[in-house]
Amino acid sequence: MNELAGKHIVLGLTGGVACYKSAELCRSLIKAGATVQVVMTESAEQFITKTTMQSLSGRPVYTSQWDDRVANNMAHIELSRQAHAVLIAPCSADFAAKLIHGRADDLLSLMCLARPRDAVPLLIAPAMNREMWAHPATQRNMAQLEADGAVVLGVGQGEQACGETGDGRMLEPDSITEAVVGHFQPKLMGGQSVLITAGPTFEALDPVRGLTNRSSGKMGFALARAARDAGARVTLVSGPVALATPDGVDRVDVDSAQQMFEAVTSRLETATVFIACAAVADWRAEQVSEEKVKKQVGKAPPTMQFVENPDILATVAKNPRAQSGDLFCVGFAAESHDLMTNAKAKRERKGVPLLIGNIGPSTFGRDDNTLLLVDAKGTREIGPDSKLALSRLLIQDIAQRLKPPAKP
Repeated sequence: MNELAGKHIVLGLTGGVACYKSAELCRSLIKAGATVQVVMTESAEQFITKTTMQSLSGRPVYTSQWDDRVANNMAHIELSRQAHAVLIAPCSADFAAKLIHGRADDLLSLMCLARPRDAVPLLIAPAMNREMWAHPATQRNMAQLEADGAVVLGVGQGEQACGETGDGRMLEPDSITEAVVGHFQPKLMGGQSVLITAGPTFEALDPVRGLTNRSSGKMGFALARAARDAGARVTLVSGPVALATPDGVDRVDVDSAQQMFEAVTSRLETATVFIACAAVADWRAEQVSEEKVKKQVGKAPPTMQFVENPDILATVAKNPRAQSGDLFCVGFAAESHDLMTNAKAKRERKGVPLLIGNIGPSTFGRDDNTLLLVDAKGTREIGPDSKLALSRLLIQDIAQRLKPPAKP
């Protein structure tokens, strides 16, 4: 997806081992459709060469405010005026301190100070030792950067070049690119609180076996990212899946339908939108064996009794806040045939204003999908397209149907 097509990003590098990630970040931004202009500090040149960054960006790398390749000898003006955003990755503790005091003794800091703040956002990806990151001075500086209008992307956690482990690593290149893409998305869901279910559920039969389905959770996770990018606070209640949590999304892991029911109903009070994207098991075993049920040669297989699981979507749709319109409910229907007929019937049965239908066997585990939107006025198909692209369209559609968020 060329989600950064037409965007010109100034990528600033400051001194830190994380500069090695900046090479991959440059490639990632270009792969997303952006053009990239690299600006490096003198200390950044101790960790990565201009040749490397020029080869990856396809543009000359600038390091000095006295660079006469710019016609008017004002690189700090010309480079910032051409940009749609300035991204500092890595941003060292020293450079962050420089920014909050308005110091401008090199090209990159001078350009950050001279950029048109209303037109060219400043995005910061810090990178430093865990003790440096946790130091009160650093935390004050990051808070001041945000107060001054910069977007601080946060840090990762893990092993560091010094041999220690903790917070302070620069985020991975794909995560930073995702954040840049998200920054440019229209904030249509600002002030909304979105609760999403995703993935399958798992109903245990014994300690090693259970009932589940083929849902990968990709659609629900894409919806969580799209809602977050649209400015919403997002809580994602997920069944067992092998997917990374989108940055900034509050994730709650569950296994069974009952656990998902409890996680959802306990969080309804603050939600303004509920999207039931999970493929929830309709039944569970009445009795779960405490030991593995063994196959016995020559004997018939054991019989099992099943009981119905709580209906999460129908329960939420009957909530007083949903009935009043303060909580907008969206359901999903994964069908194997007769999609339109079954989706229409499910919307009526569940009592929700909007239901999204798809053919389960054609989408489980895939990165693309085709959706059928069903409401009181009729049906509309979107796709085929990537699940993220469809999620962005769906979030836009939902945003148009919502009451304005209550003012605090």
